[in-house]
Amino acid sequence: MYHLRRCYLLLIFLLLAFGVGLWWFEMTEQTDYAHLGNISGEPIRGLYVFRAAGCASCHTAPNDEDNFVLAGGQEFKTKFGTFYAPNISTSKTHGIGNWKLEDFSNALRRGLSPEKKHYYPIFPYTSYRLMTDQDLVDLWTFWQTLPATENPNKSHVVSWPFGIRSTLTGWKLINYKTGWVKPLTNTRGRYLVEVLGHCAECHTPRNLTGGLKRNAWMSGADSTLGEGRIPSIAPRDLNWTEEEIVEYLLTGFTPEYDVAAGKMAKVIEHTSSMRLGDLQAIAKYLKEIGQTDKY
Repeated sequence: MYHLRRCYLLLIFLLLAFGVGLWWFEMTEQTDYAHLGNISGEPIRGLYVFRAAGCASCHTAPNDEDNFVLAGGQEFKTKFGTFYAPNISTSKTHGIGNWKLEDFSNALRRGLSPEKKHYYPIFPYTSYRLMTDQDLVDLWTFWQTLPATENPNKSHVVSWPFGIRSTLTGWKLINYKTGWVKPLTNTRGRYLVEVLGHCAECHTPRNLTGGLKRNAWMSGADSTLGEGRIPSIAPRDLNWTEEEIVEYLLTGFTPEYDVAAGKMAKVIEHTSSMRLGDLQAIAKYLKEIGQTDKY
């Protein structure tokens, strides 16, 4: 059993390391960010993106109800190790107060730190990769209004070889997709679910390397909190009407008069402040995705 485990780990390591040179070249090549500086950001719009993207759901301190103090510290257990959400406040010591717009874009859309080091994919940059320039700049503009908090970051506890960040070059080659998952006409709903809401990060099972199984989209997954299972919200399993989905996202109440709990309760805090038209677009997406079997 011990030797089988070692062979399994070696196989994963080789898969993750595959294509390192090719991916490293692509991810470190010069990118033109000049156009972002020409986009005017609006903090009010940025607040809306902040809520739709659920930033506070992961990056507030445990048991802290202030959604604008992004001190980090929440724990996420996976089969690869335990990860702790970092401080992403405007602190220049422990947060991202020294970042530029370019750094912000690289982190959200490419999974790269200002030093060009790879972030672990517990941070959902594989979803945020398709965020629009306008939403990115609006979010960044709003971010500058947030308070700094000096909570130090906790170190991740990641087993070998997954703690070697350079192996993420291979992981990205395998799992970092540039296209949409579902080719639907409801583009607003697709954008809200697949990108800003990153719903699949919890509701979709993962492959051997920890990437999302796109051919099992929204069909449920093990909880990243290390207990229980996130339910399927694929059309074959979620028999709610679009109106009932909207009501749930507004109030947290299911058609059976149950109420959202745990992490989903935090999500409802954000969706309840979203525009009705956007919630309807999300509901329409969730009902339509069953019409396509493959990505």
